[in-house]
Amino acid sequence: MDAPTLIPADQLARDNPMRFPNESAEYRAARAALLAEEIELRRHLERVAAQRRALPPGGPVTGDYRFVGEDGATTDFAGLFGTKDTLVLYSYMFGPQRQRPCPMCTNLLGGWEGNAADIGQQVSLAVIARSPIDKLLAWKRERGWRHLRLYSDADGTYTRDYFGVLPDGSEIPALNVFTRRDGTIRHFWSGEMTGATADPGQDPRGAPDPAPLWMVLDCTPGGRPPHWYPKLDYLSQD
Repeated sequence: MDAPTLIPADQLARDNPMRFPNESAEYRAARAALLAEEIELRRHLERVAAQRRALPPGGPVTGDYRFVGEDGATTDFAGLFGTKDTLVLYSYMFGPQRQRPCPMCTNLLGGWEGNAADIGQQVSLAVIARSPIDKLLAWKRERGWRHLRLYSDADGTYTRDYFGVLPDGSEIPALNVFTRRDGTIRHFWSGEMTGATADPGQDPRGAPDPAPLWMVLDCTPGGRPPHWYPKLDYLSQD
């Protein structure tokens, strides 16, 4: 099927009828130029998403991975899929050496908690951490999370194989997507933007960024504060 012919972004921006009280002509001209870029960004995100969906089959999952669920039962990798054919796994920086988890991961997952039930209508979503399941459940209760599914990767094999820890043992966040087709589980995609791909002056981050926090701040005059990170508790120094 032929792709539809798109109206040029600058034309769409120029024809946009929105005007706000007391705005100047200078503001409107600059805003129209920005709107054209935002339209192009939206289109680029669509192209990237289509390119991602068109990836060839990834490597089959062959490891004998075992996870402990919230009911204390052990499941294999296939069990994480439930009835779905797509599995989204987030590796949470909450290994057994940590008393409290990574604040950045926690902020991301707090946003996902509000969407987990909706996401779960389409794909299986689970969070993997290396701490014992009792520790993870205590933290889940403290945060008031109800919809995120937490699993313990007790021996850390999955986390090591799919880049949730570095060779030196330090933890990093990892977002991986897997598929199950015709009885075969395969890796589909991973967020591979790490420190090696970061631009000067920026923290490593994906595109689009999966954390709602940064999307909101990117819409503000101050943008992302260069030396600020979310905390676990604003009543303390976490």
